[in-house]
Amino acid sequence: MKAIGYEKAGSIAEETALIEFEAARPVPGPRDLLVEVRGVSVNPVDVKLRQNVQPEKGPGILGFDAAGIVREIGSEVRNFRIGDEVFHAGDITRAGTNAEFHLVDERIAGRKPASLDFAEAAGIPLTAITAWEMLFDSFALKEGEGAGETILVIGGAGGVGSILIQLAKKLTGLTVVATASRPETVAWVEKMGADHVVDHRKPLSEEMERLALTPKYVAALTHTDQHFEEIVRLIKPRGHIALIDDPGVLDISLLKTKAVSISWEFMFTRSMFETEDMDAQRALLNRVSALLDEGTLVSTVQRHAGDLGVENLREAHAFQESASAIGKTVLGGFQSE
Repeated sequence: MKAIGYEKAGSIAEETALIEFEAARPVPGPRDLLVEVRGVSVNPVDVKLRQNVQPEKGPGILGFDAAGIVREIGSEVRNFRIGDEVFHAGDITRAGTNAEFHLVDERIAGRKPASLDFAEAAGIPLTAITAWEMLFDSFALKEGEGAGETILVIGGAGGVGSILIQLAKKLTGLTVVATASRPETVAWVEKMGADHVVDHRKPLSEEMERLALTPKYVAALTHTDQHFEEIVRLIKPRGHIALIDDPGVLDISLLKTKAVSISWEFMFTRSMFETEDMDAQRALLNRVSALLDEGTLVSTVQRHAGDLGVENLREAHAFQESASAIGKTVLGGFQSE
């Protein structure tokens, strides 16, 4: 099968940063689906791995979102049949989705939203899982809860922020404040449903004071280390911070007097360790799919970069690295010959 990968960690500017090559068509394990990939998306994790992690055995295939059609199933698969249309975010320990076919455990795949085409559907899984787990696992909220409380979403115009704003607005009673600094990102987070928008280039504690709001929950999606002291100042006592980025050092002793909790969200944990609740990701993806089909949630795709190919994928990676990406960037599958 055709695949796109990288042989040497480094800059996307290198001529061979991404290459197309032939790879063996994977064979499903007992709980696996073999998915014919019809759409993928680009996430920050793709960029981080390509820049920093050297492949050990041949080219590394990136990609952690896909939508496609089930072509083969493992002997113990119970929830899907050949021909089903699915979407999923994959497993960071396995080969990625930038290929004609991809293996995914059925416990972390969901039914593709019928209202979205394959490329647009591929823009949803990784960010939706991350946002859902932040709200309902990290913050331990239940649907319908949160009235009278506020959540601050730092990095509201990114992929995770775009779906997190929607889930918080539609499924909880929280007041949603999102950060954005450019006219186009302000407009985007307002489109996603944020109640208020604040500028992360200004002291966030002052921005929240201007709104007369004290967040109990802070979703730190980017530059957590830069904003950490401000987060400590603005968060409500006994509040909770959840983050997804990779700050070098955080002085969590600053949280003691307010008794603030802090946790990391990493959506690959369930699949990496095959946790006993791994199937929760299938359930939440099916719920998100239904919410998209009924119009409760809207697509977070802002850019379609064409079909899978080295140049299109290279441009999508470069755009992701530019710090100007809004929402999600997606591509179709390999073009049929």
